[in-house]
Amino acid sequence: MRICNLSSGSDGNLTYIECGNTKVLVDDGLSSKETIKRLILLGVSPLDINAVLVTHEHSDHIKGIDNFCSKYNIPVYVHEDGLKPLENKLTKHIRIIPFKDTGFEIDELGVQSFAVPHDVVRCTGYSFYENQKKISIVTDLGHTTSEIINNLAGSTLVYLEANHDVQRLLNNPRYPSLLKSRILGERGHLSNNASAETIYELLKSGTRQVVLSHLSTENNTPTLAYESVKSALEEHGVIEGTHIKIDVATVNPGAIFKL
Repeated sequence: MRICNLSSGSDGNLTYIECGNTKVLVDDGLSSKETIKRLILLGVSPLDINAVLVTHEHSDHIKGIDNFCSKYNIPVYVHEDGLKPLENKLTKHIRIIPFKDTGFEIDELGVQSFAVPHDVVRCTGYSFYENQKKISIVTDLGHTTSEIINNLAGSTLVYLEANHDVQRLLNNPRYPSLLKSRILGERGHLSNNASAETIYELLKSGTRQVVLSHLSTENNTPTLAYESVKSALEEHGVIEGTHIKIDVATVNPGAIFKL
């Protein structure tokens, strides 16, 4: 299995996953032109993409789906509860495949979905399987739950939200109080410190690689996210680079992980 985040953050989210001959995207929040450009960097043609899986209908996650999927006749998978909100945002005819949280397969790739708390009708986290290998993606959540931790358990690699630094957000004069409350709320976004606490829980189930994802361009930086999470883990006696490896996803294509 091969995975690479091609863009992460409020300006657009796009993750590529490959399992044998099966190639899928999680979200497509970039223009069709930019999506193709970044796939080519991996040596992948858009004609090779078997599916796009949607987390939710916010524009930074679905911006490119209309043009990209209609042009290349790529099916779009979305949880049945998020079907109508997604359809309401689309302007072109694309093939949509709704699913339930019962697990399914896309050719060689096993998929398990689960709900995460965000301010939409349905936001979906994903775990992907190939034999005994498991990777997971969970962003756009205001808090973690035992159910989410259980779904992530056993993942070798997790892309996990570290959206903002709480104090930096609170001090941001460009953000009105209502927006700050939304981000900090139970259905908002995960802070750096909350992300660190989640990572500490995941360590207990064998996770050894985390990529901090969906960073706010206004209220976080890659360095701040990394240092905050690293320091918070050290308070639990967890040393980055020894007990776990922490990377940070940005708006640019990130590292390619092979499992």
